[in-house]
Amino acid sequence: MTQPPTTRMPPLSQQWHDTEQGVSLIRFPLPARPITMQAQPECIELDLNRTQLVVVDMQNDFCHPQGWFGIQGVDISPMRSPLTTLIPLVDGWRALGYPVLWLNWGIRPDCANLSPTQLHKGRRLPDGIGYGDALPGQDSRAVVAGDWGARNVDELPPREGDLLIHKHRLSGFWDSELDSVLRQRGITTLLFAGINTDRCVFSTLQDAAFLGYDCVLLEDACGTPSPQYVSDAIYFLVRQLHGFVGRATHLLDACAP
Repeated sequence: MTQPPTTRMPPLSQQWHDTEQGVSLIRFPLPARPITMQAQPECIELDLNRTQLVVVDMQNDFCHPQGWFGIQGVDISPMRSPLTTLIPLVDGWRALGYPVLWLNWGIRPDCANLSPTQLHKGRRLPDGIGYGDALPGQDSRAVVAGDWGARNVDELPPREGDLLIHKHRLSGFWDSELDSVLRQRGITTLLFAGINTDRCVFSTLQDAAFLGYDCVLLEDACGTPSPQYVSDAIYFLVRQLHGFVGRATHLLDACAP
């Protein structure tokens, strides 16, 4: 399927318009593009024109064997496991005519805005590699914006028109432009995918719910190295308090012609 053109600018429905008299501040919202998909605890209807796919932290430092985690001996297979679902999900979302929003760790090289807690937890061991430290054998520093480690894995390359938001907290809404970007695009519903289910994905989803967004966690497009009972707890909390738990396969089925 030919990929429709996308734009980094807010959609025309969110912009002012020149008139013969001056400038019109009236917005002309896009007509609803509804789909109905299976989810828990209930089936949901959503408007694709007001929905954004958010993919969290599918970066070299977490998912590549020579990245920050892999080079320290962390088993990266749980972080790579969502790829088989994410690749068709991302392709299918773009085929519908919408950009993907990549929410990636991307810190300052000097770590000046990271708290002592973050710095300590990031290093874990006295001789460990912490935030902003050089990676042995790589011309890269741990999750520094612009460096190799902070970029998307090769299997999920950003495309023209996609949106990239850098974060430096578990939640992508803290001290970032994420909320502004979403609101300028008229987005009300967020589909969450990526890693880790119980960390950055859930932290961002919680804050999104607190801010009034409709939240859907796509469980088959997420991964984490934590035990299964941890993910089960996250699914329970999302269903109970914050929104809905669905599957990427059900989303794509609902969008099929």
